Amino acid sequence: MQNELDVIRKGLEGQGYIAEPSIVMSIKLAQQLQKPLLIEGPAGVGKTAIAKVMADMQVTDLIRLQCYEGLDAYQAIYEWNYPHQLLHIKMLESQGYTVEQKEAELFSDRFLMERPLLKAIKSEKSSVLLIDEVDRADEEFESFLLELLSEWQITIPEIGTIKAQSIPQVILTGNRTRELSEALRRRCLYLYIDYPSFEKEVQIIEQKVPGIDQQLAREISAFMQEVRAMELEKAPGVAETLDWATALVEMHFDHLEKSLVEETLGVVLKDWDDMRETQTSLSELLDKVKVKSKLE
Repeated sequence: MQNELDVIRKGLEGQGYIAEPSIVMSIKLAQQLQKPLLIEGPAGVGKTAIAKVMADMQVTDLIRLQCYEGLDAYQAIYEWNYPHQLLHIKMLESQGYTVEQKEAELFSDRFLMERPLLKAIKSEKSSVLLIDEVDRADEEFESFLLELLSEWQITIPEIGTIKAQSIPQVILTGNRTRELSEALRRRCLYLYIDYPSFEKEVQIIEQKVPGIDQQLAREISAFMQEVRAMELEKAPGVAETLDWATALVEMHFDHLEKSLVEETLGVVLKDWDDMRETQTSLSELLDKVKVKSKLE
């Protein structure tokens, strides 16, 4: 077992993803049990990246369904190509086809437009299916997922039931914008990813932003840790950390100072009230940053 976990961990690291042991174990269990993995946590902590890295590691397709309010089965599973069907039926009218023959012609794979869920089911080799931000979809949409996640099949009324040729590896992500149903949760393994610790975020910065000064990396990480501890409308994620680090390196800065932070704060925070709150206590924040980031 440990060897298998090491393979996954090294594979993740090889793709630039620094994973906690809990992440490695969750991926292993999801693969072994062939169960979906539901990953929750704040925005910007690397939930979606896990699916991308898994697909790259296994050299397989990443099929992504981005969820949003109002998403329905037709948009997620399939649609019929109505313009082509209309053209085809006009051609059939002059050829004496019966109603049954016309229906058989029109409702066939020829006119079926595969959306992400159907594409994953029909894939000949196991793909990675990412159902991203599932909590943004309506509750009714979850019922469409239950058949897929429990039976690995999809029912299309005009055609019938389509069973998976190969079972996809399913990753669902959520930001806890609403509570997911118990029925959906029961079908999944669960993983929660929080913001990284100070040392881990330093490691991420140094890996993702080559050439960054070590002290600057530590100061950026310390600043992000302090900002996230504040009561903000939208706490910055790791994506904002890396954007800020990249910008400062490209401008050849090697440490944080108050004027620099004030001028670049829009890279880190995306809400005016959050910016105003941070600017008000900026001197105190930077004092804490200097202490926490000091190299031994």
